[in-house]
Amino acid sequence: MIIGLTGRDAAGKDTVAEILRSMNFYIVHFSEPLREELKKKKGKVSKDELIKLGNKWREIKGPDVLARVALTKVQDGENHVLISLRNSSEVRLLQQRKDFLLVNVIAPEKIRLQRYLKQGRDSDPKTIHELRAIEKLEDNDQAFKLQMNKVAKMAKITIVNDSTEEKLKEKVQRLVEDWLYKLQDSRPDWDHYFMEIAEAVKMRCNCMSAKKGAIIVKDKQIISTGYNGTPRGITHCNEGGCKRCTSRHLGRIKSGVYSEPCICAHAEENAIVQAAHNGSSTKGATLYTTFTPCTTCSKMIINAGIIEVVAKVEYPDDVGTGMLKQAGVKLRVLK
Repeated sequence: MIIGLTGRDAAGKDTVAEILRSMNFYIVHFSEPLREELKKKKGKVSKDELIKLGNKWREIKGPDVLARVALTKVQDGENHVLISLRNSSEVRLLQQRKDFLLVNVIAPEKIRLQRYLKQGRDSDPKTIHELRAIEKLEDNDQAFKLQMNKVAKMAKITIVNDSTEEKLKEKVQRLVEDWLYKLQDSRPDWDHYFMEIAEAVKMRCNCMSAKKGAIIVKDKQIISTGYNGTPRGITHCNEGGCKRCTSRHLGRIKSGVYSEPCICAHAEENAIVQAAHNGSSTKGATLYTTFTPCTTCSKMIINAGIIEVVAKVEYPDDVGTGMLKQAGVKLRVLK
């Protein structure tokens, strides 16, 4: 769960962050890398200098640079709070994650001014007029500058911090309770889960043709995998083991021409043979493949007792798909 905090100064973002810290959230400050750079240069670390450097970074490195840096500090499986989001590109990058929630912390002007006056810093505004003048500088339409109003409108949740810290704590705790389960990554369905595994399997391919992968599944358990390439103990295709594939890549024959025999086995047939080699029955199983099967593989699928084929991409072989249909093997192309 990642909670991003935006809001005007003295609205209470830091207080909200500390409440979340007490709930085992890790705090990540967007301004931290800017502070570190200013300190290295022995420059003055002030709000004005942070704004100038932040604008410079966005202009040179991209408007979402601070969000990219912040994400490098995010640990999988932990809760984080990010402070302070001030640019719409930062928000759009983070919104690509399903575990992200932008929260706008607000407080009335008079209360925020009182908090400024209580801090007693010389650089802080002393009147409502001065407060508004400072905040006007934080609203800009340029991509690499501060866009506080635009960012505030992108927030899903607004927390009003106009009372006691205890009341604020109750609001923050309720927020986490309400969103904890909503912000969990969704799990893929079984079809997409198995197809992603087939995609990973194909990376072991040693054939110089397009990489293909297949897995055979029974009762939601993988019983076999296969990828295209030369048989065991034979020099790999991508090392010169298959003369036909070598000739094709040297331009001596065209794709689809088999004047020379191809010794590479397809992913589906390798998966079926591997199951037989290990003594695993394929009767009633489902085969997931990155391409719809060719004619040869379709014959093997039918005779292996496989009852369903799920493919990612359609391969132009009407004979093979026609045989599957005639034999009652269900064929689906995954969307």
